[in-house]
Amino acid sequence: MNVSMNLSLDNTQHAFAYKSNADLRKALFLFSVIQSPLVVSIATNVTPFLMKSGLPINGIIRSTIFKQFVGGETLENSARVTKQLGSYGVQVILDYGVEAKEGEENFDAVTEKIIEAVAFAATEKNVPFVSVKLTGLASMNLLETLNEAPRLRSGIHDSESQTGEWDRVRERMYAICDIANEKGIGILIDAEETWIQDPIDRLAIELMGVYNKEKVVVYNTYQLYRHDRLHFLKLSHQLAVEGNFLLGAKIVRGAYMEKERERALAMNYPSPIHVDKNATDIDFDAAALYCIQNKENISLILASHNEQSNLSIVTKMQEIGMSNNDHKVHFSQLFGMSDHISFNMALENYNVSKYLPFGPIQDVIPYLMRRAQENSSVNGQTNRELLLIRKELARRKAKK
Repeated sequence: MNVSMNLSLDNTQHAFAYKSNADLRKALFLFSVIQSPLVVSIATNVTPFLMKSGLPINGIIRSTIFKQFVGGETLENSARVTKQLGSYGVQVILDYGVEAKEGEENFDAVTEKIIEAVAFAATEKNVPFVSVKLTGLASMNLLETLNEAPRLRSGIHDSESQTGEWDRVRERMYAICDIANEKGIGILIDAEETWIQDPIDRLAIELMGVYNKEKVVVYNTYQLYRHDRLHFLKLSHQLAVEGNFLLGAKIVRGAYMEKERERALAMNYPSPIHVDKNATDIDFDAAALYCIQNKENISLILASHNEQSNLSIVTKMQEIGMSNNDHKVHFSQLFGMSDHISFNMALENYNVSKYLPFGPIQDVIPYLMRRAQENSSVNGQTNRELLLIRKELARRKAKK
């Protein structure tokens, strides 16, 4: 049944039904604090040192920013959140949020954790995807080398050690995709910085050519704040058609804008980032529309906190007669943010998920600091979160 026009993203009763008054007050305090770029900048620089110092701040972090944005320290801890979200029709993308240290032993350990996450996902009704960061499985130096030297892109390397190193990266990804294919779980390959993205894209296409013949197992991520990504999405689709496989496309606006611009300026090359947000929005919506128009061989994950981007695709789905829960379209938001989008869409039977990181608190700190920075830099998003939380608290108070 198609009920797209019934969708409203303003219902805070649905959006926050799973949160207690105490949870909402904590979220209100947290978003109020991270609204300040100065506070976030200080906290980002100081927190890692305080964590290592032995001072008793773990408890503060665990009960505030960790609880808001992370499922738990282990898969078992995350199961409670997973089941809670599932009871409201919200699905989960599991992400082992630990940023691996360099070294083959560490890369192998992360691979095992991801495989464990895939096996766990297969036991849960509402966990269709597991996210993978290639920087957790490969050295930055190797990825940069592959990205910068055009002749290396064919797979030819300068030395046997690098050839062996890249082969091990590929073996790790094939091991992950093998069990994902067997268990019926999708693998989402995260996008990274431009200076390491090329080998990641090439491996993603290679894996799709193997695993995406009859169903979509592997998804690549396209950051549409890059001015070349809409073209690359279309090129990826062309490769899929020519290679007779299905394209899995997760589209996002992007996560490394300031870092990208600063590096481009420092190294004197043109910025890969769009000149302004409007240009990014135009490309993002065009990418989503392109995927919908080519749904015969593209499966789309629209990962966005932008209300208009979500609503425009909902409208397009209705126009072309797609059901709300068509398996070719999946919507996603980060855990701890934009509940008004996730829960209201789930209520209308759309495929919608929360991106749910898990991992030891000291190892997830880099992820948490990025979330804080992201919220402080996108002030409109933080203001929207605060407005909705206050609205729901007022609604509950009025009911008493």
